Amino acid sequence: MAIRALLLLGLWLSCLVVTGSSLPSEQTVARYGPNAQRLFRDWQAMLNNQASNPETQRLKEVNEFFNRRITYAENSAVWRQEDYWATPLETFGKGMADCKGFVIAKYVSLRLSGVAPDKIRLTYVKARIGGPSSNVTQAHMVLAYYPTPTTEPLILDNLITSIQPASQRSDLIPVFSFNMESIWVGGTQNSNVSRLTRWKQLLDKLKAEGFSF
Repeated sequence: MAIRALLLLGLWLSCLVVTGSSLPSEQTVARYGPNAQRLFRDWQAMLNNQASNPETQRLKEVNEFFNRRITYAENSAVWRQEDYWATPLETFGKGMADCKGFVIAKYVSLRLSGVAPDKIRLTYVKARIGGPSSNVTQAHMVLAYYPTPTTEPLILDNLITSIQPASQRSDLIPVFSFNMESIWVGGTQNSNVSRLTRWKQLLDKLKAEGFSF
């Protein structure tokens, strides 16, 4: 029994080390202020505790963490810019984010927790304002999780805390999606993801901060 406990402890510690080596240093986090440090510690603790959780549980925890801890605000209010792509550390420092900030933070979190890169996509949509039957739409971004390449995705959204299948989100009209490997427009996949300049710049910022996944 004692040996089993030691083995489990060793496994947990190894997961902690792996996760820790993929994250920015304390000195880097400190540059974003005390709010970033506090949220980063809570976030890291969540990631470290996810090692043995099924992926659906990881999705739920990550989605709830950001939806509850981060306040929604437009880029113009947070960054004084119309189109700013923030890293998780930048979001932690402000405590606020637009829809892209939420999606980026969730994407990074799930990659760090071990979710395969081909299972998650950042997805631009048109969100119907006023319900599924409304003709008024607004640009929005969500995170789509594909359990397998051919199954219906689950949608992680800062607008609602529950994670729902895409078929239940009739208020969202997909435009295109992407991850680190490809872009999808309709049913067409294109590997030339480097043409998404803002995404490439964000990935460079993540690397400079010390993220790797």
